[in-house]
Amino acid sequence: MAHIAIDARIVNSTSGRYVERLLHYLEQVDHTNQYSVLVPSKDKDYWKPTKANFAVVVADYDNYSLSEQTKYLRFLKGLKADLVHFCMPQQPILYAGKKITTFHDMTLVKTYNSDKNWLVFHAKQLVGKYVFKKVARDSDHIIAISEFTKKELIEFTSIDENKVTITYEAGETTSGASRAYPLPFKKYIMYVGQQSDYKNIKRLGDAHQKLLKNHPDLGLVLVGKKNAGILKNEEYFLKKNYTNILFTDFVPDDQLNWLYAHAATYVFPSLMEGFGLPALEAMAHGTPVTSSNATCLPEIYGDAAHYFNPLDTDDIARSINEVLTNETLRTTLSSNGYTQIKKYSWKKMAEQTHALYEKVLKD
Repeated sequence: MAHIAIDARIVNSTSGRYVERLLHYLEQVDHTNQYSVLVPSKDKDYWKPTKANFAVVVADYDNYSLSEQTKYLRFLKGLKADLVHFCMPQQPILYAGKKITTFHDMTLVKTYNSDKNWLVFHAKQLVGKYVFKKVARDSDHIIAISEFTKKELIEFTSIDENKVTITYEAGETTSGASRAYPLPFKKYIMYVGQQSDYKNIKRLGDAHQKLLKNHPDLGLVLVGKKNAGILKNEEYFLKKNYTNILFTDFVPDDQLNWLYAHAATYVFPSLMEGFGLPALEAMAHGTPVTSSNATCLPEIYGDAAHYFNPLDTDDIARSINEVLTNETLRTTLSSNGYTQIKKYSWKKMAEQTHALYEKVLKD
């Protein structure tokens, strides 16, 4: 029996779905090893264990902070875990115990978010680049969530490809319940998630306005808890006098299910992704997906999405229009979507991760 610590400090974040599903299925997979699930105090009740060999432990150390490198390092040494799974690259770089690290994407080292302070962001980015390289080289094993992420990480860090295992995420409905969301328009396209610059929401808005010429009642629904990035996009659309665009703010799961299920198409305009989970969740509702052809997205979606060049607003509008007007295409995308999501399984991801735990513990 081993003591395994899982650094789950991001459990209540945009990447938190990965962590929550990993924990959920690990409880089904492993009844022997003891697990310490490390979370900040604000999230100590966010995920609750149902098995006796899992325990939540508070670890209040901010990502990319001095306390992470010093106090968290001492905390981990005192924990005396046989293995630590860091569910993200940010971690004490001097931690010398056995460890596995998950890399979700390379956006931190390759993008800039204009809603952040330029100097602070780029200072953190320099630190992040150093941390990514050192962590990748020092970890006993690396988990990547797509072939694209694996390739980018190897190119950036020059690590051996045999050190990296791909464990795909999965798409599933968030809940069986469904409750109507009040909308000012009957027909709409939608996007769910954060709206940092690389998510390419401004071009999506530009393309939507072009579509209004032939679809004057078409709405664009942008789902996501309002933060600086979203407010900046909202201001951009207001200044341009754009119409039929709705920023929902936070939406509960039952209403999110309804929005997914009733959308004319789910649009994913991103310039860079490590996996692209929301569109798979849309596929689980039978919603046809229109997607950027950038980075990992064709790898993950296969023939279950209708693609466009995310840098070309005319091409974005062209692709969406084809999905809106071609019923055969819509039916094919919906059918292919159901087939595509069956390729991915959260339980399989947890089983693969557990196998890596056992391998590293034995090495």
